[in-house]
Amino acid sequence: MSEAGNYRGSCFCGDVEFTLSGVPAAMAYCHCRSCREWSAGPVNAFTLWPPESFTITRGAEKISEFDRVAAAGDGVGTSIRKWCSNCGGHVYIDHPTMGVVDVPAVLIQGFSFQPGFHVHYQEKVHPMKDGLTKFKDLPAEAGGSGEELPE
Repeated sequence: MSEAGNYRGSCFCGDVEFTLSGVPAAMAYCHCRSCREWSAGPVNAFTLWPPESFTITRGAEKISEFDRVAAAGDGVGTSIRKWCSNCGGHVYIDHPTMGVVDVPAVLIQGFSFQPGFHVHYQEKVHPMKDGLTKFKDLPAEAGGSGEELPE
C-alpha cells in the first residue's frame, strides 16, 4: 500500500478535476466483462477509496453517469460509472453497496499503483503471471466466494 498522501487527477480533457487524500482501501486488477467493456482494455487497474477521501474540485456539472442495472429497470446497481460529458474520459465509479469510490489508477497523478490481487479472474481474457492472488470472483470479505484460481 502506498504512503498516505494527497493526490490530484482529472478526466482526459481536464475539465473535471478531483483530489484524493489518504490511502486507498484496496488496489487490484479486475477482469470482469463489465470493467473490460468500460475500460476498453483486457484488464482494469482500480483503486478503491473511502468516499470522504474523494472530492470533485472542478467540473462537477460536467459529470455524466450510467448505472447498467437501473437502466435495465432492476433497481440500483453496484457500479455507477461516471465520466466527463465533454471528452468522455472516465472519472470514477461509485460502488454504493460497498461504500467505496473506484478511481482508475491511471488517472491519479504521481500515484504509485501497487496491486494486491486480481478479482473476477474466471473471466480473464489476458492471463497475468505476477504472483498475486487470483480470486474467482471477489474476496470473501467483499462478498465473494473467496475462491482462489491458479495463475
